[in-house]
Amino acid sequence: MALARALGPTFCLLPFLLWWPWPEISSKFWLTLALLYPLETLAMLCYMEALRVSPLSVTVPYLAFTPAFIILTGRLILGEKLSPAGILGIFLIVAGSYFLHLGEIRKGILAPFRATFREKGSWLMLLVAFIYSITSVFLKVGIQQSERFFFAFFYYSFLGLFMGFFLKVFFGADPRPLLRSCPKGFFLVAASQSAAVVCHVWALSLAPTAYMIAIKRLSVLFGVLIGGLFFKEAAFRARLFGAALMVSGVFLIAVKG
Repeated sequence: MALARALGPTFCLLPFLLWWPWPEISSKFWLTLALLYPLETLAMLCYMEALRVSPLSVTVPYLAFTPAFIILTGRLILGEKLSPAGILGIFLIVAGSYFLHLGEIRKGILAPFRATFREKGSWLMLLVAFIYSITSVFLKVGIQQSERFFFAFFYYSFLGLFMGFFLKVFFGADPRPLLRSCPKGFFLVAASQSAAVVCHVWALSLAPTAYMIAIKRLSVLFGVLIGGLFFKEAAFRARLFGAALMVSGVFLIAVKG
């Protein structure tokens, strides 16, 4: 599945790269890619493993921490700042994460936070959120060193090839069985992932990194809803409330920050 998600944009975006005008590219552009590709690969592996070992409702919501981490990475790398309202949004995200493991409170008031690190999928997704806080900022650096749509086409086309090579060498991953058994599913993932990454880069070029990522993190609410309604995951109401609290935090960052 990691291979399908990685190679999808390569199939869809590489043809656009062949005719899109190439801007002047500096050495900083190539250095940025050299930093990004290993980080993106690590994030993808952690993301897929988190979904495999834990419920959606206690994994996907932790992606809401990305804008919280971007307060630090955005300031250090890009000099971006957030207002006190944006910082308040971060506290709402942390508070929401508490409710994701509210059932643990009988073991102590701090038990819901400790449960995050006992649940493998939760801390893996928290690691993914931290990695994304770094990659999102460097993505903006890459855009600034080229042109937004060229960057989207180039970056994600070759990211898929990089990940594909890595997954093949170290994990023996092979896309051919998936293409034979479920070609429509593969190309649906490819098309949707390609549209998502182009929109992601476009949005990064239009708004401060933390604000753009905050809006993107509405996915945490969708993840809990899907987990509860389709997979019948436990503690649905508490986790839905926690996710809603996290979403209110990311909106406060985006709208008031």
